[in-house]
Amino acid sequence: MLPLDGLLVVSLEHAIAAPLATRHLADLGARVIKIERPEGGDFARAYDQRARGVASHFAWCNRSKESLTLDVKHPQANAALMKLVAKADVLVQNLAPGAAARLGLSYEALSARDPRIIVCDISGYGDSGPYVEKKAYDLLIQAESGFLSITGTADEPAKAGNSIADISAGMYAYSGILAALLERGRTGRGRRVDIALLESMTEWMGYPLYFGLDGAAPPPRSGAAHATIYPYGPFTAGDGGSVLLGVQNDREWKLFARVVLQQPELADDARFAGNAQRVAHREQIDEIATAAFKDIGIGELVRRLDEAGIANGRINDVHEVWNHPQLAARGRWDRVAIPGGEIPVLIPPGRRDADDVRLGPVPALGAHTRAILQELAYSDADIADLAAAQAI
Repeated sequence: MLPLDGLLVVSLEHAIAAPLATRHLADLGARVIKIERPEGGDFARAYDQRARGVASHFAWCNRSKESLTLDVKHPQANAALMKLVAKADVLVQNLAPGAAARLGLSYEALSARDPRIIVCDISGYGDSGPYVEKKAYDLLIQAESGFLSITGTADEPAKAGNSIADISAGMYAYSGILAALLERGRTGRGRRVDIALLESMTEWMGYPLYFGLDGAAPPPRSGAAHATIYPYGPFTAGDGGSVLLGVQNDREWKLFARVVLQQPELADDARFAGNAQRVAHREQIDEIATAAFKDIGIGELVRRLDEAGIANGRINDVHEVWNHPQLAARGRWDRVAIPGGEIPVLIPPGRRDADDVRLGPVPALGAHTRAILQELAYSDADIADLAAAQAI
């Protein structure tokens, strides 16, 4: 018995934010029916073919779902959609601004018929304000939220390597839906969950915003190093391996000097007394560390850091993460089916093991269309008519 067994989620979704939210609901046992365009489906299906023939984004965000193809603008398909939504506990959508309302899928319209329904609307900027019609892709929101201004090197901003704005919105949608379900359990009423990518990313920008409060200088861009604590960043050993380490206070600095650098005279050097001094003299620290590490390998460097109790982490590439010894030791990998094969998947954080989560296949486009329509009392002849009309 999973926490969301028996819950029906209908989602008009594409790309990352909404699919990630609903995949987490599916992981917890919800039945998620993904509505896709008959021609091509979710456009994320076509991003690449890197996951053994399936797009990498799509494979990540769409396991355990059922794919129903509907041309929702077609009257016959819209009628089928409304029959399905009438059975739903949750509707999720990240269509273009205003599109869901034009389809009759606003919270106001749906809750008038079913007060228990929860509607989650995901958009770039929300449903009001001067930016309501503005297109909002992940990288654009990274820019608008100020994230790009603090990320990168002193010479050039850099985007996050992952779809961080979409991920933030997807996770707030997920937690917002769970909160709405708890509320419904107490009150018997659903609610609207309104998620804007800009607001999600701005929440994640809390520390830099407060750091630059009242016109103060914002955190400088500092590459992979911490902007305001030093040494806290990447260092390279003599064999080319890299580790990111963090010295947080004077006690750790003394241990770093004695055990890691093996230069105990630096422990009480006035240039490095206190974080402010270490930040001011970061170039000297970098030169000292580079010279100290050039004749040792990454294994020895990590051993010294661990001996000194200095926080550190290897800078792994994606291939090394697939084989991370900690994830393997905790049994955090399983497998799911995809069209034509299978792929490894990480058991979701917080779930005990593969028996504590739903790990269903990544669906082919329209794989469940006939079965779902039959559940809605469509006959074979009805389904044939819908197909002939190009409504499915």
